[in-house]
Amino acid sequence: MDAELLKELSVITEEEKKILDERKGIDPNIYTEKKDMVIDCEKLLQKGKLIQVRPHTRFVRFPKHRHNYVEVIYMCQGSTTHILNGNKVVLEEGDLLFLNPNAVQEILPAGEDDIAVNFIVLPEFFDTAFSMMGEEENLLKDFLIKALCGRDEDTAYLYFHVAGILPVQNLIENMVWTIFYDSSNKRSCNQITMGLLLLQLLNYMDKMEVGNRQFDTELTGNVLSYVDEHYKNGTLSELAEMMGYDVYWLSREIKKRTGKTYKELLLSKRMQQASYLLTKSSLPVTDIIELVGYDNSSYFYRKFKEKYGLSPKEYRKRQ
Repeated sequence: MDAELLKELSVITEEEKKILDERKGIDPNIYTEKKDMVIDCEKLLQKGKLIQVRPHTRFVRFPKHRHNYVEVIYMCQGSTTHILNGNKVVLEEGDLLFLNPNAVQEILPAGEDDIAVNFIVLPEFFDTAFSMMGEEENLLKDFLIKALCGRDEDTAYLYFHVAGILPVQNLIENMVWTIFYDSSNKRSCNQITMGLLLLQLLNYMDKMEVGNRQFDTELTGNVLSYVDEHYKNGTLSELAEMMGYDVYWLSREIKKRTGKTYKELLLSKRMQQASYLLTKSSLPVTDIIELVGYDNSSYFYRKFKEKYGLSPKEYRKRQ
């Protein structure tokens, strides 16, 4: 991280001076007026803003709490220890953590050289990022959408070990710099930068932990990549042979790790591709059906209408 920015973030704040002088815990009134310790975005965001960054408060244990916004934590230097839904998570320099508002978080005291920043993010801020990510499903987008809607209480966090990934580090630092120094046009800049950051993170899903368990992203990533590249003719048997797994074992693992069967993943990808071709091309529907891997048009029509509520021709016209 830039030395000047890190120096600014390292300055002991008025809140931290009070903690050091009085040897007391945090002042809850800074963060919330609610008794159940839900950190309130209205306390931390200026009116009209969708995102804010603030240095993590050091020298004190932060008691159990939740948030009414999505919090993103970036470890600039040193480390911090978080207890998330009862599980210990240690953020090291360069790590990035996305928190579900439903997650119960406790933070152990950080030292003077442990510098982290917290992004306070409202749902509307992600609109541009989601549009940049397109319509295709992915774990990161799915997590954020569910978190913003207050669902998926089982997935407490997404933890990215991306310290050595220069594009990711640069994008995060750009956001911190723009917000911290209140640069002009910062909302548009940072909404686009967030979109670029999420797109970059999709390239490093093998660096991610999900929820309260280590996620076998290599296996899942290989499965999703295969479906993306072979959705027209790919088979589970071929995939199992390529990966060196028993086909029945792989079938169970795909369901366990993605929540969908291989057939459901394939159907989802084919429907997404059909949707794209219907809106971005003038190809006849019969050609599109063949291009996405179906030789039974009746089955395609039925499944398309189940997913989108419209026939392919109606969908094209509506779009």
